[in-house]
Amino acid sequence: IVSGHHGVSREGELVVFDPARGRKEAEGVVQRIPGHAREVEPVIMDQLVDKSWPKFLFPYPLDENYYLVSCKLTSASPWGLYLVDVFDNLLKLREDPGFHLLEPTPLVKRPAPTLIPPRVNLESPDATVFVADAYFGEGLKNVPPGTVKKMRLFAYSFGYRGIGGHDVFGVESCWDARRIIGEVPVYEDGSAMYTIPANTAIAMQPLDKDGKAVQIMRSWVVGMPGEIVSCVGCHESQNSVTPSKNSIARTKRVSPITPFLGPERPFNFENEVQPVLDTYCAGCHDGEGDHATLPNFKDNSPGPQTFSKSYHALMRYVRRPGPESDVYMFNPMEYHASTSELIFILEKGHHNVRVDHDSMRKIYAWIDLNAPYYGTWLEVAERLRKKGDETKRYAERHNDLKKLYANVDLDFESESYLGFEGQERPAFQAPEKLPKPDRSAPTVPNWPFDAQVAKQMQGGNVVERVMVGDLTIDLAYIPPGEFVMGDEVGMNDELPRRLATVEKPFRMATTEVSNALYGAFDPKHDSRYIDQWWKDHTTPGYPANKPEQPVIRVSWNEANDFCKWLSEKTGRTFRLPTETEWEWACRAGTRTPMWYGDVDTDFGNFENMADESTRLFVVKGVNPQPVGHADWEAFIPRAEGVKDGQMIAEKRGAYAPNPWGLYDMHGSVSEFVAAPGPDGKVDGKIVVKGGSWNDRPKYSRSGIKRYYEPWQKVHNVGIRLVCEP
Repeated sequence: IVSGHHGVSREGELVVFDPARGRKEAEGVVQRIPGHAREVEPVIMDQLVDKSWPKFLFPYPLDENYYLVSCKLTSASPWGLYLVDVFDNLLKLREDPGFHLLEPTPLVKRPAPTLIPPRVNLESPDATVFVADAYFGEGLKNVPPGTVKKMRLFAYSFGYRGIGGHDVFGVESCWDARRIIGEVPVYEDGSAMYTIPANTAIAMQPLDKDGKAVQIMRSWVVGMPGEIVSCVGCHESQNSVTPSKNSIARTKRVSPITPFLGPERPFNFENEVQPVLDTYCAGCHDGEGDHATLPNFKDNSPGPQTFSKSYHALMRYVRRPGPESDVYMFNPMEYHASTSELIFILEKGHHNVRVDHDSMRKIYAWIDLNAPYYGTWLEVAERLRKKGDETKRYAERHNDLKKLYANVDLDFESESYLGFEGQERPAFQAPEKLPKPDRSAPTVPNWPFDAQVAKQMQGGNVVERVMVGDLTIDLAYIPPGEFVMGDEVGMNDELPRRLATVEKPFRMATTEVSNALYGAFDPKHDSRYIDQWWKDHTTPGYPANKPEQPVIRVSWNEANDFCKWLSEKTGRTFRLPTETEWEWACRAGTRTPMWYGDVDTDFGNFENMADESTRLFVVKGVNPQPVGHADWEAFIPRAEGVKDGQMIAEKRGAYAPNPWGLYDMHGSVSEFVAAPGPDGKVDGKIVVKGGSWNDRPKYSRSGIKRYYEPWQKVHNVGIRLVCEP
C-alpha cells in the first residue's frame, strides 16, 4: 500500500497493490481507499499529493480487507491511528494532540521466533554481489551472450544541504557526485560474483569488449558488511525466480575489484578527460589562427556555471540521458557511446588521431557517467554555490556518522583525487601525417545527370501503391545504372571512390516505414519518446510513437523480420536496400554530397536535419515548455541559421522529394541497408545510411555510413523498404 510523491493517486488515498499483478505504475493496483470500485489511472506529476488530504503512512494489513494506518486528516491535524477497510470506512482509534502516532503495529503474544544465523560480519569492509545471468531480464534483452565482458562499478555521493541541483555537476548531467570504484569480470554465461564496498550505494554498468556501457543503471545496490546480495539478471522483474542452471561464477573465487586506471576516486572532467584532450586534440582545437572556427578543447578557463570552456566545447558532441530523461527503462545500448558524435568521428579515423586504449576507456566512462564536470560536492560548493566552509562542516559530520554507524572510514571529499594532485597538463602529440588520400573518381559515361534526365530514366513508371490492410506503401520506380559511390569530401571508409553498378531496376518506398505500418507487424513495439533537456519533466519527452511518424528503435534483425512478414502479407518481395541501391537512389544522378547541393546549402525546404529548432529541446516547468536559454544550454551540434520547421522526425514526406520522388533521404531518420552488398556488414556490424533530425548535413551526406550491432535499437534509425519490380 503506497501513497506518495510520484504515485498513482491524485488525492492522497491509500492504494492497495498486489505485486503478483505487476510492479510498475498501476499494473498491480487492486483498489484505492477511499475509492471502492473506481479505476486508478497512473499519474506522473511533481508535488502529486502536496495539497491533498487525508494523507497516510505506515499501513499495516490485518487481513485482505482491514488495515491499521497512520493518518493525517488535514494539514493542521496530528498523525493519528486509524482503522481503514476496502469498503471506504475510516475509523479513528486514537489521536493525541501534540504527538504523532506513527508505525502502528499490533502486538500479539506468540512464541519466540527461531533465531536466524547472522548474514553479516560487521567487521568486514566489503559485501559480495552475485549475478546469476546478466542477460536474464529486460535490461539486456536480445543482447547476445558473451557481449558483456565486465561490470563497471561506481558509487553515488549524495549531496549536503543547500548545494544540490540538476545542473550543478555538468550540462544535462547528473544529480549526484560519481566516484569510480573499478571493474570486475563477467563470464560468458552472464554470471558474475564480486566484492563491493559495504554500506555504499553502488551502481553497476555492463561493459562490452571496448569498455562501453551496454546498459545504464539509474538506481543502486547496497550490501551490508559481509552480506551476499544477488541479482537474477539485469533489470529483471522483482517477481522473477533465479534460473535453474549452473553458472560459471559459482565455480570461481569471488572476483576482487580491478582498479580503473588508478585508485578509487571521484570522476571529473578536469582530471580524467582534459588530459586526453591536451594530448590528442588541443594542438589543433586551440581556438587560434586557422583553427579559430573549430571547437576549442584547449581553453580550460571557467565558462558558464563555472564549467570550463573546454568542457562546454566537448560535451555537445556527447549523447547522454541527463538528470531527468525518460522515466522508463532504456533499451540496451540506448545511450551507447556509438550514438555519440564524438565517438563516431574518432572511430572514423579523424585526421589520423589515434587515441590510446586507456584514454578511450576514460572517454567511454565519462560518457556513461552522464558527462560530469565536477566529481565532488566540495567543488560544487566552493566554485558554484560559494558555500565551501558550510559544506565542509556538513561533510565532516557526515564522515563522523558514516564511520560510527556504517564502519566506512573514507572521506569522499578530502580523499578525492589521489594521484592527480599537481599533475601538469600533458604536451600535445600531433598525429602522424599520412599522404593525402586519393579522392579521385573514375569516369562514368552519362553520369552525373540532372533532374530532367532522372525523370526521363524513370519513363512512364509512376508511383505504385501497395495496400496493407488500410495502410499504404508508395513505391517509386528506380532505374538501373552506374555511378560513383562515396563523396569527394567523404571520410576514410568511403574511399577509394569507385564505380558501382545497379544492374536491375527496383522500387523503393517514397517514405520511411511508419509506426502504424510496423505496428501491424508488431503491435507491442513502441518507438517511445525523444528526451527533453533540463527539468521539471512530467512527461517522458517528445513523442516519437505517433502513427505517422517513422518507426525507430527497431533492430536490423527486426527490420529483416518485418520485411519477411510484409512479403508474406502482400505476396510481393520486400527487403532492405543494398548499400549500392540506397546511395544510387539517394543521389538520383547527383555527384554533390547532398541530392539538392552542397553541405552548406540551406536545407530548410529539402530535409529535416539538425537546425535551429534543436534549441527548443530545453524545457523547464512542471508542465515543461521550451524556454529562452543561453547557447550553451542547447547542445546538439546544429546548422546555424537554418530552420526546417521540425524538431524531431515528426511528419514523413513534408519536404521536397529528390528527382526520383523519394522523401527524407538525408534527414528524418537514418536507414538500414541489407547484407550482402558492398560493405553491408563490417566486422559483424551492419551499415546505416543517411542522416537524421539529430545530424548536421556533413554527417548526412549521400556517401556517409554508420555502423551498429545487428541487434542494436537506435533512437534515430528506421526502415526504408525496397520491393522487387
